[in-house]
Amino acid sequence: MIEHHIRQIEADGYTIVPDAIDPDLISELHETVERLEADLGARPAMNPFEGDRTVRIYNLLALGPVFSRIPAHPSVIPIIDAVLGAECLISSLASIAIDPGQSAQPIHADDQIIPIAKPHAAVVCNSMWALTDFTEENGATRLVPGSHLAPNPDYGGDYETIAAEMKKGSVLIWHGSLWHGGGANRSQGRRTGIAMNYCAGYIRQQENQQLGLSPDLVRGFEPRLQELVGYGVYRGLIGQIEKQSPAQRLLGAGDFTMMWDREQLAAERLAAPG
Repeated sequence: MIEHHIRQIEADGYTIVPDAIDPDLISELHETVERLEADLGARPAMNPFEGDRTVRIYNLLALGPVFSRIPAHPSVIPIIDAVLGAECLISSLASIAIDPGQSAQPIHADDQIIPIAKPHAAVVCNSMWALTDFTEENGATRLVPGSHLAPNPDYGGDYETIAAEMKKGSVLIWHGSLWHGGGANRSQGRRTGIAMNYCAGYIRQQENQQLGLSPDLVRGFEPRLQELVGYGVYRGLIGQIEKQSPAQRLLGAGDFTMMWDREQLAAERLAAPG
């Protein structure tokens, strides 16, 4: 089944995993997002990209333990790993609630600001968790299938799109080069989702996870989540500090060995008698 989704991303730039998330988790996430909106007094950003009738809450890992169940979810992370590699990182984690009357978001590519000629291998792979049904009427994400193989769009240009309609509990996953944008909400209800975004281990994260999350909070994360927020090292080199991983340096945990030392240890083992 994972192979099917990977082939879809390769061919079309996106896939939808239906019924990916347990209904109890979806309900808890939805209730927590609504509570946070009230507690934080969250309001629309009032700019063309983030919207004037769209409420976004950023840095969710710092705002409640339920959000730690999102990044490494078994229905999603194997697909992300296949697209970006197993040493990928969390780029950002935010809720997006589109209220009635919101106009369509400008069409864009999520990796549009990264100066790499296209098409290229994925350096960003993003996902949208449906906390409510996503319909064409209520602002389901608009997509241009196959556009991940094209140059960048003209930001906000007029393009033929399709709506990524999906039921609550489903997850949309797309290549970071895919042209897309939030849809217009012409319904009477709110469309709520969680944008769980990832990047390759050698790409700078959109939200600075190391500054946004306290070491005390990260100590309580499972090891894979610690690596996803940036406490690991990419291919034994990128992200280390004086031959230590961030987890070793800040958390006193982990068994990282720098790539050059690994090669030396391997050579010594081969040379050892017997």
